[in-house]
Amino acid sequence: MNNNKQAINAGWLSIAVNSGLFILKFWAGIATGSIAIIADAWHTLSDSLTSIVVVIGIKISAKPADKEHPFGHGRAELIAALIIGVLLSVVAFNFILEGVQRLRSRELVNYSTFAIVATVISILVKEAIAQYAFNIARKTKSKSIRADAWHHRSDAVSSVVILAGIFLGKHVWWIDGAMGIIVAFLIFYAAYDILRDAMNIMMGETPDNELIEKVKDICKSETLLETKPHHFHIHRYGDHTEMTFHIKLPNGLSLNDAHEIATRVEMSVKQEMGIISTIHMEPEGKTGD
Repeated sequence: MNNNKQAINAGWLSIAVNSGLFILKFWAGIATGSIAIIADAWHTLSDSLTSIVVVIGIKISAKPADKEHPFGHGRAELIAALIIGVLLSVVAFNFILEGVQRLRSRELVNYSTFAIVATVISILVKEAIAQYAFNIARKTKSKSIRADAWHHRSDAVSSVVILAGIFLGKHVWWIDGAMGIIVAFLIFYAAYDILRDAMNIMMGETPDNELIEKVKDICKSETLLETKPHHFHIHRYGDHTEMTFHIKLPNGLSLNDAHEIATRVEMSVKQEMGIISTIHMEPEGKTGD
């Protein structure tokens, strides 16, 4: 199964599971009169909405390159990850407001057994689907699936807060509000991590040292020269990656020979690393680049 299909299947599974959990928790909230559980149900439904964004983003990113998008549509998935990061931030902000309101009102809620069962089911199912999504994200290197996995995790954690409120709220009036605020900051951190990774890639990034050393080894083996590769830049478009770098070549080398050397290196980088590279050639002794 290819990476895009795995990611899309994970998105559809998320939509189905979250829709079912929304119905279960919303029913429990209505039955018990708990605003917290109803709010948690809507939080779960928001996971379905973000999963829809993920599926759409992956489908768009899989489209081949065209005249308007010569590097393909891979960054649509990064846009999806940005949307999820923003939605997570909104969820976290709402948790803070709810936590503060609960502290100010000193509100106590009497939960039923049905509410406990529904909350426990939500925790177990949401953590299971989060683990599944994290596993798919590791296999596919999908930023949006990883972001979606964090959203599942945030929902599981929010349900833990609700469960803590169920068991401790009757004895410690402030526990539900305090835990809600703590969880909100954890969700904010997850949102920050998602947004940072996506924006770094969209703005361009420096290749890691392992990748640079691999390129240097390829240059050495293909040219048998001290080419001193430098000035690396990398641009990712989903599964498509473009890289530019400079190499040094002997002053007396003909243009044809220099072109042949650069082409060999570019072909080897593509075959061994799956990266499309463009090489700028410099004469030895040239400085200031």
